[in-house]
Amino acid sequence: MAPSTVVAILQARMGSSRLPGKVLRRLGGVSVLAQVIGRVKSCPGIDAIVVATTRNPADDAIEREAAAQGVAVFRGDEEDVLRRYHDAARQHGAATVIRVTADCPLLDSGLLSRMLRRFLAAAGGPDRLDYLSNTLQRSFPRGLDVEIFTFGALESAQRDATESHQREHVTPFIWEQPGRFAIGQYREDPDRSRLRWTLDTESDWEFLCAAFGELGRRGLAATTGNVLQLIEEQPGLAQINAGVEQKPLRS
Repeated sequence: MAPSTVVAILQARMGSSRLPGKVLRRLGGVSVLAQVIGRVKSCPGIDAIVVATTRNPADDAIEREAAAQGVAVFRGDEEDVLRRYHDAARQHGAATVIRVTADCPLLDSGLLSRMLRRFLAAAGGPDRLDYLSNTLQRSFPRGLDVEIFTFGALESAQRDATESHQREHVTPFIWEQPGRFAIGQYREDPDRSRLRWTLDTESDWEFLCAAFGELGRRGLAATTGNVLQLIEEQPGLAQINAGVEQKPLRS
């Protein structure tokens, strides 16, 4: 593949500790995984989309759904997610890696496009980046998370990361070392980081079903703008899962 290959890798498995099978639940007429894949597909400049799942037989269902959506699948280590990401990126000739997770069905393709443009525009220049994300200094709803990094940074992490949280969560080895890697933060105003649009609990599922259902009844797509407008009209929606605590990075 060409050295400029941009590969989006979607992390997915059936064995979620808090909500098993969540990425194959049906939302808006398709699976949650299909929602995410469709949003990534609509972002220009991505050369390949890969669903990175595990070798666990339970994840055969993930492979079938990814194939049905017309994207590649890589199956690797269940616990060492860093190795899984690295090996998937290497197999597909990635120079630039986009990391998203399959439990974010409201992923904003426009936001992803803006971040990818910024990352690629800096390549080779004095302001080049090894890593760019909107997750370290949050201003977006949780569930619009995007990380973009070079394969070189990922390869360094795969080679040198030893702590368990660095192997399980892919990118901490990179962003914990701003002296070694060029780290970029992506923020936009206003700050909406208090909103929770990801899927990790039944309360999250209740919120997403309510939002998709109401927008569907209005004939509106589940875009960031439309969801924000809906929450402004019905503030109680955002309270459905407001009390959910995010799992800590280190257990």
